Amino acid sequence: MGQVPPSPILSHPGDAARASREGDVTPSRIVLAPNAFKGTLTAEGAAAAMAAGVRDALPSAEVLLRPLADGGDGSLDALVSAGFTRHPVTTSGPTGEPVESSFAIRNRVAVVELADSCGLARLPAGRPEPMTSSTAGLGDAISAALDSGVDELVICVGGSASTDGGAGLLTSLGAVLRDARGEAVRPGGGSLGSIVDIDLSGLDPRLAGVRIVVATDVTSPLLGPTGAAAVFAPQKGADAAQVEQLEAGLTSWSQELARVTGREARMVPGSGAAGGTAFAAITTLEARVVSGAQFIASAIGLADAIADADLVITGEGALDLQGTLGKGTGFVARLAAERGVPCIAVCGRVDLDEAELAQMGIAFAIGLNEANAHDPTASLRSATADALRAWTMPSEP
Repeated sequence: MGQVPPSPILSHPGDAARASREGDVTPSRIVLAPNAFKGTLTAEGAAAAMAAGVRDALPSAEVLLRPLADGGDGSLDALVSAGFTRHPVTTSGPTGEPVESSFAIRNRVAVVELADSCGLARLPAGRPEPMTSSTAGLGDAISAALDSGVDELVICVGGSASTDGGAGLLTSLGAVLRDARGEAVRPGGGSLGSIVDIDLSGLDPRLAGVRIVVATDVTSPLLGPTGAAAVFAPQKGADAAQVEQLEAGLTSWSQELARVTGREARMVPGSGAAGGTAFAAITTLEARVVSGAQFIASAIGLADAIADADLVITGEGALDLQGTLGKGTGFVARLAAERGVPCIAVCGRVDLDEAELAQMGIAFAIGLNEANAHDPTASLRSATADALRAWTMPSEP
């Protein structure tokens, strides 16, 4: 994904936003909790740029950096910064090529990240393959994590390149999927509709001996207008006809898996995450679904940091309606609201109006400065300073 197009300031704090500041008190303790700006900055890089912007606008403010991830890109990085140990592993990429990935462990809890093994960022030359991309690489990472001997496995599912319903994951872990001719189906969401025989007897037996958690970056179900194909397949390169085919394939696949496992999870919130990978984990691995942002926030102590803050600044590449479906920025805003701390967002692009922002718990949002569009770090730094100056301007009588 290329650099997120910059956008101008969307809105300044209005009367309602100012009222939440309890008397225009200049914030002295600020928590910075951005997500990654996809294609430009990691969450750690974004937090550092924001910190520089805070120093430009409010040199005396105390700054706490809590870079976040929501189960998608950067989840392992955030956890490693919180004390997990990274272990390298070679996995299959989304189109079958080998990639150098990793998993992380702390206290016999292993974490794997789909985005790091077979996500969008792992597509060769960045070329989308919406019908043939696979999640097999995630299974490779899980197998390596199980080799380390763990009690709990957390699967971070976000940023996927595929809409294969987790079929690639299952085949990598030992399942066999056949078509009507008795032949193994080809990888990818485009083949889901041809699966008529699912044999799970060969699944890695070690899976039964660990607790499995799926950390999702969205709350979408598998099927329907807010599901894996309708909302997210276009972002992976699918056209309208392909989206229709993928929806039909996921429907058929879910029916077959329900028949074989006796579990119905098509409309479970989060089952549509990562092109339906969460659905496969729920039905076949008896995984428990949690918010990816919540899991990582807990690991990095974000709630405690916010509780002692005067202001929270979050952000990501694009702030849109997906933020209401479990994405990290929306989670940070809700966490701040629960603790009575105002939250502002500095993003590459803002696609929400003031009412939508307020519903998310964001007092106001600002886009990256066009003057520094060639330099994402400088742009985020100056936009953060602009946001703070707007926030701390005295209220008009």
